[in-house]
Amino acid sequence: MDISSPSLLAADAPQEGWMKLDFHLHTAEDPEDYLEHSAEELLHRAHALGFHALAITLHGRVLDDPALFAAARELGIRLIPGAELRLDGADVVVVNLSPAEARELRSLHDLYAFRQRRGGSALVIAPHPYFVLGGSMGRRLVEYIELFDAIEISHFHTRWFDRNRPAAAVAERFQKPLIATSDAHRLCGFGRHFSYVQAPADAEPEVIFDAIRGGCVRPVSPALSTAQFARQLWWIGVEHELRRLRAGFAKRG
Repeated sequence: MDISSPSLLAADAPQEGWMKLDFHLHTAEDPEDYLEHSAEELLHRAHALGFHALAITLHGRVLDDPALFAAARELGIRLIPGAELRLDGADVVVVNLSPAEARELRSLHDLYAFRQRRGGSALVIAPHPYFVLGGSMGRRLVEYIELFDAIEISHFHTRWFDRNRPAAAVAERFQKPLIATSDAHRLCGFGRHFSYVQAPADAEPEVIFDAIRGGCVRPVSPALSTAQFARQLWWIGVEHELRRLRAGFAKRG
């Protein structure tokens, strides 16, 4: 698969028997970040865009508000609890875990034990494994490849800058599926990068995970234009950091 190819057109989108999902998302409830959109706002945007399943993966915390899960059900969205955890300096995305399980995961060794205990009832993704900014597995991805069910295609790529290429090479080498996510930190960043998975719209999490592991997944991750790349880089490196600093000062004051 050419991961730099344009997005699937609407006419090319799978029809019956395929789910539209995003398993790497952030909202204002994040304890380690300062974002503007709430989880409820994200759900309504997802409904408008025809998503069937989501995992809101806050940094270091599982969002388990029963009212939110009830709202998702009313909108026809399968909301699965998840978290983005930093273990031994590297980020991992775990889907379908409890708050207590997230608190117990403090190292990659702990993640091995979690995998053995949970089997196929949870999904573990290697997010942005070769990116410089933030935590990434980097060269350790190969060493710990057995931990992961899928490898993420990050949204942050252009035709001339694409750190997904080494990730795709590892995925091909070890026959791991690639899954596209938005890693959305802004509401406007959600909906352009996602995946289709061959499963019924009302499928249980384990059915979705088995389909992903089996390679029945079609990532959608169009390359950013140069202007989009520049705007995103400015937001990550300047605007977002200034917001974090202002929020930190306000909290201390």
